[in-house]
Amino acid sequence: MNIFEDLDATIFTNACGPCIGQWARYSDPKNAPKNSIVHSFNRNFAKRADGNPNTHAFVSSPEMVAAIAISGRLDFNPLTDTLVNKDGEEVKLDEPTGFELPPKGFDVEDNGYIEPAADGSQVQIVVKDDSERLQVLSPFKPWNGENITGMKLLIKAHGKCTTDHISMAGPWLRYRGHLDNISNNCLIGAVNAFNMETNKVKSQLTGEYGEVPATARGYKADGVSTVVVGDHNYGEGSSREHAAMEPRHLGVMVVVVKSFARIHETNLRSREC
Repeated sequence: MNIFEDLDATIFTNACGPCIGQWARYSDPKNAPKNSIVHSFNRNFAKRADGNPNTHAFVSSPEMVAAIAISGRLDFNPLTDTLVNKDGEEVKLDEPTGFELPPKGFDVEDNGYIEPAADGSQVQIVVKDDSERLQVLSPFKPWNGENITGMKLLIKAHGKCTTDHISMAGPWLRYRGHLDNISNNCLIGAVNAFNMETNKVKSQLTGEYGEVPATARGYKADGVSTVVVGDHNYGEGSSREHAAMEPRHLGVMVVVVKSFARIHETNLRSREC
């Protein structure tokens, strides 16, 4: 770590944050300048690191990422290009060396595993009633086997609708343990095919436009089930269970699409019972 700190480097946490737009580089991400990030994470499209649509992320090997970071140039080629050292001399970076894996294996004193109680029947999960981040899950009410009638269209999503459109990550992940709160991001990224806007749908009960989650809650409060219509490969992306749980929680009973992403279809089916 000292080597990187001596380079005045920003150290990413070994976690999800920098990968899902939680790196607070700019106070106003939407108006931040165009820039590029080269990293060795597994995501290579805009907004991944800092939520800035003008940030473009590129994936490379750790060695190349280090070389580019040290040089400060996106076009730096360590095989041919030189750098100027503190003595004013032009030098090349040495070829990287190291071990693919620790030669003596991994030595972990505390792997974080806590063995569950042999008899869990007496274990109580205590969550504060006013907690914003945690909520005890209750089973969804099972289908009674009868036809569902009188449903209303919540949204017809235009074009690409991934799990990021259905359930955004970033700052919303603080509510991942609270289904009702995180459901306030349900389908807010999906484009409404009728007005080509996001998070703006018309309630067929009031005739007024509103946010998707709020409109869904209005239907649910009146006992009206809803339908979501999508396009091809609906729900592609990470296998985020919330993208399947939130619509069900808000009263969506049917999702009609041309085709599903495999994992999302599986997640939707697992929320039927």
